Amino acid sequence: MPKKLRVGVIFGGRSGEHEVSIRSARAIVEAIDRKKFDVVPIAITKEGKWLAPAHSAQLLPDSVHSLLPSTTHTATADIALLGDPSHKGLISLEGDVSGEKLDVVFPALHGPLGEDGTLQGLLEMADVPYVGCGVLASACGMDKVTMKSLFVQAGLPICKHVWFLRSQWRSNPAKVIRKVTSEIGLPCFVKPANLGSSVGVSRATDKKSLRDAIELAAEYDRKIIVEEELVAREIECAVLGNDEPKASLPGEYVVYDEAARFLDYTEKYSSTGNVSFVVPAPLSKSMTTKIQRMAIRAFQSVDGAGLARVDFFLTRDGGELVINELNTLPGLTEVSGYPKMWEASGLPFPKLLEVLIELAFERHREKALTKTSR
Repeated sequence: MPKKLRVGVIFGGRSGEHEVSIRSARAIVEAIDRKKFDVVPIAITKEGKWLAPAHSAQLLPDSVHSLLPSTTHTATADIALLGDPSHKGLISLEGDVSGEKLDVVFPALHGPLGEDGTLQGLLEMADVPYVGCGVLASACGMDKVTMKSLFVQAGLPICKHVWFLRSQWRSNPAKVIRKVTSEIGLPCFVKPANLGSSVGVSRATDKKSLRDAIELAAEYDRKIIVEEELVAREIECAVLGNDEPKASLPGEYVVYDEAARFLDYTEKYSSTGNVSFVVPAPLSKSMTTKIQRMAIRAFQSVDGAGLARVDFFLTRDGGELVINELNTLPGLTEVSGYPKMWEASGLPFPKLLEVLIELAFERHREKALTKTSR
């Protein structure tokens, strides 16, 4: 019987998306083919402490504990982030009776200090194969301002937006308000530039709600972005691959309650009944193809690898298609769009996880061909 690969799933983290990350990790543990892979859970607390597998498992629901290898529950020693002198890999688990290194890392972190290139840089330094985008794509995909600049250079349409720093808001709020109202207008959406899952996002309809929205966004990031409101359908498309990526069938968030003017954190991750994700989205064949091509171009514009989810707006009046953003580590929870779109495209979640791991090894082999000395 072939040796099972040890997959280190890193989750949690110092981000407003900590809880979503835990749900993604749970989904991976539940769906992964346990005949081929052993999952080693590695949690990062909200304070930034890295936990050994036994302690990490305690952050996951009791229902998945039996799905983890038995050695997980014995590895209680501290984690050495950069390995040890014997080059056992990124993570040295002194309490792990198996004595084996991780074969590949599967980051399930969302938001800053996990999805933004910081963890990816650590994994690159340690020369460990890992799932998903590299340092550059992760950093650019996390920062909505930089991301939009790259989209423009790639000839992709985007919505109107302005951005400013928290320090600028603190020093001269009146100037920022004038800038937003004159260049974007009201209503508009205010977002932290480096966060996802709709954390810290608000819809502003007047100057008071605009001030409140900026204050909220400023709690989560030093850079704030404000975007125009579009009366539009919200379409998503999943991308998978390295140098030759493929796009899934698009999906669409359908809102049944008009009071839910945008998909906030609650609407995305709880069963309110106000929203459903429909895949494939009811679109013409030509529009479906256009979305898939634009999704791949957006992925390539940031030098993506592994996976990404690209979000679009399709205006209801003229049918104009614009790209909203790209997510380099999209949610993998039971309600997330990314696995649902690939399921509808013929790739069930367990097989999708396997492909992502294969892509991680493929990219690692490709990078090994690059000379590092003369």
